[in-house]
Amino acid sequence: MADITDDIAEEISFQGFEDDCRLLQSLLNDVLHREVGHQFMETVERTRTLAQSACNLRNSGIEDTAELLEKQLATELSKMTLEEALSLARTFSHHLTLMGIAETHHRVRKNRGVAHSSKSCDDTFNQLVQSGVSPDELYATVCKQEVEIVLTAHPTQINRRTLQYKHIRIAHLLEYHERQKELEQEDKELLIEDLAREITSIWLTDELRRHKPTPLDEARAGLNIVEQSLWKAVPHYLRRISNALKKQTGRPLPLTCTPIKFGSWMGGDRDGNPNVTAKVTRDVSLLSRWMAIDLYVREIDNLRFELSMNQCSDRLSRLAQEILEKESPEEDRHESWNSSQTWNQLKHHGEHAPAFPTQLPTGADLPSCTECKDVESHYPRLDVPGSEFKPLNRKDGEASSAGVDLNKSSKKIFGNGNLPPSGNSQSAGIPRVPSFSSSQLLAQRKLFAESQIGRSSFQKLLEPSLTQKPGIASYRIVFGDIKEKLLKTRKRLELLLEDLPCEYDPWDYYETSDQLLEPLLLCYESLQSCGSGVIADGRLADMIRRVTTFGMVLMKLDLRQESGRHAETLDAITRYLDMGTYSEWDEVKKLDFLTRELKGKRPLVPPTIEVAPDVKEVLDTFRVAAELGSDTLGAYVISMASNASDVLAVELLQKDARLAVGGELGRPCPGGTLRVVPLFETVKDLRGAGSVIRRLLSIDWYREHIIKNHNGHQEVMVGYSDSGKDAGRFSAAWELYKAQEDVVAACNEYGIKVTLFHGRGGSIGRGGGPTYLAIQSQPPGSVMGTLRSTEQGEMVQAKFGLPHMAVRQLEIYTTAVLLSTLRPPLPPREEKWRSLMDEISKLSCSSYRSTVYENPEFLSYFHEATPQAELGYLNIGSRPTRRKSSVGIGHLRAIPWVFAWTQTRFVLPAWLGVGAGLKGVCEKGHAEDLRAMYKEWPFFQSTVDLIEMVLGKADIPIAKHYDEILVSASRQELGAQLRGELMTTEKYVLLVTGHEKLSENNRSHWRLMESRLPYLNPMNMLQVEILKRLRRDDDNKQLRDALLITINGIAAGMRNTG
Repeated sequence: MADITDDIAEEISFQGFEDDCRLLQSLLNDVLHREVGHQFMETVERTRTLAQSACNLRNSGIEDTAELLEKQLATELSKMTLEEALSLARTFSHHLTLMGIAETHHRVRKNRGVAHSSKSCDDTFNQLVQSGVSPDELYATVCKQEVEIVLTAHPTQINRRTLQYKHIRIAHLLEYHERQKELEQEDKELLIEDLAREITSIWLTDELRRHKPTPLDEARAGLNIVEQSLWKAVPHYLRRISNALKKQTGRPLPLTCTPIKFGSWMGGDRDGNPNVTAKVTRDVSLLSRWMAIDLYVREIDNLRFELSMNQCSDRLSRLAQEILEKESPEEDRHESWNSSQTWNQLKHHGEHAPAFPTQLPTGADLPSCTECKDVESHYPRLDVPGSEFKPLNRKDGEASSAGVDLNKSSKKIFGNGNLPPSGNSQSAGIPRVPSFSSSQLLAQRKLFAESQIGRSSFQKLLEPSLTQKPGIASYRIVFGDIKEKLLKTRKRLELLLEDLPCEYDPWDYYETSDQLLEPLLLCYESLQSCGSGVIADGRLADMIRRVTTFGMVLMKLDLRQESGRHAETLDAITRYLDMGTYSEWDEVKKLDFLTRELKGKRPLVPPTIEVAPDVKEVLDTFRVAAELGSDTLGAYVISMASNASDVLAVELLQKDARLAVGGELGRPCPGGTLRVVPLFETVKDLRGAGSVIRRLLSIDWYREHIIKNHNGHQEVMVGYSDSGKDAGRFSAAWELYKAQEDVVAACNEYGIKVTLFHGRGGSIGRGGGPTYLAIQSQPPGSVMGTLRSTEQGEMVQAKFGLPHMAVRQLEIYTTAVLLSTLRPPLPPREEKWRSLMDEISKLSCSSYRSTVYENPEFLSYFHEATPQAELGYLNIGSRPTRRKSSVGIGHLRAIPWVFAWTQTRFVLPAWLGVGAGLKGVCEKGHAEDLRAMYKEWPFFQSTVDLIEMVLGKADIPIAKHYDEILVSASRQELGAQLRGELMTTEKYVLLVTGHEKLSENNRSHWRLMESRLPYLNPMNMLQVEILKRLRRDDDNKQLRDALLITINGIAAGMRNTG
C-alpha cells in the first residue's frame, strides 16, 4: 500500500500499467454485475464519471465548473441509503487496491527489464571503481558492512492478512499474464479465470478485522514475511552482490558473509503496550526459532535429493561413516528416535511427547532439485508446531496433565495469542515435570504405541534400509543426520512452547548457527575439492547463506521499554532496601549509586522482594532476557531516554537478572548481555543526545564494558515520529541531523565506534520516504559501514512482500550505505547555511507549536475535521492509541496523528510550519541562498523534496469539504487559516526548488496519483457523509463498518496510512 515510488523505479511503463488496470477493473466490474446488479453498477459508473470530469476541469484550470460538479457529486452521495453507501465504498476501495497491485507489479517488471538498474550493486560498484576506489577497498568495505533492518508491528498495516495473501496471489497471476505470448489460448483463458476467481474471493471476503490482533498475531505476520518473501529473496540478493563483487574486484562475496540481517520488535516492544509481557516475549522468541528450524528442514530435504553424487572428500567420508556406526544396527534411525529415545523420555518423565508430524514437506511429491514454478506454490503458509497431535480422551476426574491437548494449546498460542498460565514461577526455559499415576502412564504408552502403527512402514518407503546405507552417497548420510538433529531441535522447541519437560542431550539438537554451519561447510568444501563447484554454488550455497543471515532465530528480537518504567522499578528496590526513593535523587547521586552497584559482584534485588505488578513485569522481562541472552535477543531500547542514568539503570537491572538466573542454573547465562540503546525522541532530548553519550563514555566502567562486551561499539537510536509531532517535520529533521553529528563527535572523542539506529515511520510526517534518499542525506560520518533502521507496518509488506521487491530493497540499502561510507554526502558548504537552517527551524517550530499546542481551538478542530476518534475501531494493532489516558495531542501516538490527517488529504503534520519558516527567511533576502542549498546540500534537498511530494498529495478542495460538513461554524475560520498556510508552503517550496508546479521532478508519482483520483475523491466525499451520519448515531454498527471501509479505501488510494 505504501508509496515507495523513488525506491523502486522512477518511471514505469504506463501503457502496461494501464492495460493491467483495465483488465483487473473489468474483471471486478464483471463480479459486481453478478453480485450487486446492473442498476447499482450504473450508479458506480455515474459517480466515477462525475469525479473524473471534475478532475479534468481542475487540471484545465476551470475551477468554478469543477466545484459545481463536485457539489453535485456530494449531493448525490448524501442521498444514498446506507446499503448503497456501503456497497459503493467497498467497490471503490477494491478498485484502488487493484490499481495498487498493478502499480507494484509494474515496478518489479520495470526493474527486471533493465540490464543495469540504477542503485543496483553492479551499477554502484562500477561507479565507485570508476571514481577511484580501489578494488581492495571496495571488497573490504562490502564484506565488513553491517546493516540491520528491524521489522516492527507499528499499527499502519490496514489490510487483513487474508486479503494481503489474495493480493499477492493476484500479483503472481499478473506476472504470468505478462508472459501471455508464450501461453496457449486455453492457458490464457484459464489464467483470466484464475484472476476472476481471486477477485470474486476478495469481494466476498470481509475487509475488516473484527478483533484486535495480539502481539503473537503480529509476530506471526512478521514471520510470514520471512517465509513468503525474504527466504527466497536473500540468497538471490547475496548472489547479486557476489557476482557484482567478482566482476569489479575479482573475488566473490565470502559464503559466510552477509551485509544485511534482520531484527524485529514484534513481541518485544512493550513501550506503552501492556499486552507485551515477559511471557509473550519468550513465546515469540521460541516461535521464531521453531519457524527457522522448520524452514531449514524443508531445505535439507531438497538437498538430500539433490546431492546424490558418491565422490567426496576423505573428511566427509569419515563423518558419514561415524554417523552410520553410531546408529543402531537393528533399527532404522527414524524408528530409533521415535521409539527408543522418545520411549526413554516417557519412562523417565512420565510425560507424553508429541508424535512426529505425519505431513510431508511442501513439494515432496515434486523433484526437489527444481523450484516449483506453479502459481499454487506462491501461497504463503505457516505450519503450526504440534498441530498434528491427537489428544488422549480423558475421563472425568482424571488429572488435566494426563492428556495434554497440544491441538488446543496450539490454538491458544497461534490463534488468539494467549498461552495457558504455567501455574508456577519457574524459569520460562525450565518447565516443571508433572507427576503421573501408573494408569495414566499406561494410557500414555498405549497412545504412543498406537501412534507408531504404520509409521515405520511408511518411513521405510521414504528412507533406505540400513543394509542399503553403505552404498548411499556420503552427502545423503550427512544430510540425514542434519535433518534428524533439526527434527529433534524442532520437537524440543514445541515442548518448550507447551511448558513440557525437554531434558535433551545438547549433542542431540542445534543451539547455535555455527553448529548447523559446520557440516554444511564441510559438504561445500568436499564438493569444491572434487571439482563439483558448480553444484556446491547452487542450493547448498543458498542454504549456507540463509543460515548466516537468519541464524537460528530468523530475526533477533529487540526489547523496548520507556525509561520511566525502569525508574519506577529502581524506586521499589531502593525503598525496600531503605535507601530512599531513586527517582527523587539528582543525576550525580543516581550515577554514583548505579556505577557502584555495577562494579559490585552481588545481586541488588533481594529474592524475597514483593513489588507491584507493573514493577514485577519489568523484572520478569529482564529475567527472560537473561534466560534467552544475546543469541536470541538483539538490543534493549530505552524510549524517552534523556540522561546517562537511564542507560546505566538498564545495565544494572540486566546485570542483576543475569546473576540471579546464572545462580539458579549453576552456570553462566546463555549468550552475552544485550546492547543497551538510548532512544532520543523529543526535540529537547535530541539536543542533549551528544552530552548524554559523552557523560556515559566518561564513566570508566561503562567505557570498558562497551569495549569488552560490545566490540567498542555504541548504538544510539533517534526517533522521527515523536520529534515530528513535537516540533513539526522541518524542525525535527534539522534537530535529528544535528543530534547525529553530535553523537558521532562524542563517540569519536572517546575512540568508540557508533551505529545509528533510525526509528523511521512509513509516512513523510513520521520520517518516512525513499530509503536511498534518506540514507544519502545523513550527516557525513554518521553512516560508516553500519546502520540500523526500522521498517514499520504497511511498509514491511510494501517493500518486502514480494521476493523481487525485497531483492531490490536489500540492494538499495546496501548501495546507499556503501556510498555513504566511501563517498559521504557533502556537508553544508558554508556556516551561513547552518545559520539559515537554524532560523528556518526556529520559525517553523514556533508556527507549528502555536497552532497545535497553543491554539485552544485546535484540539476540538482536529477531532471534528478528521476521523481520528474512529480509527480505534480498525483493530490494526495490539497497542493502545495513546501512551496515557489523556485527551491532548501530547500523549496521542504519532501514527493516529498522521493517519487522521492523511485520511482528509490535508496531510498537515508533514508541512505545517514549513511555509512560515521559508517565508521568513526569503523575506529577509535569502531566497538565492536557499536555492543554492537545494542544489548543493543533499540533506536540504531531500527534506524539501519530501515536503514537495506530500504537498502533491494534499487536496485543498477535499480538505475544505471536510470542514464545511463536519466542523462547527466557530472553528471554520481556523480551517481556512490552515488552508492558507498550505498554499503559502506550496508557494515557497516552488520558489526554493525552481519548479513550475509540484512534483515536476517526479512526473511518474504525479501521474499515478492522478489516475487514482476518480475513485479516491468520491471515497473522501462518502467518508464525510458517513462521518456526519455516524456522529448523530454512533451506535450504528453498519455505519461504523462503512466508515472503516472508506478508511481502507482512502489509505489504498493515498498509498499511506500513518
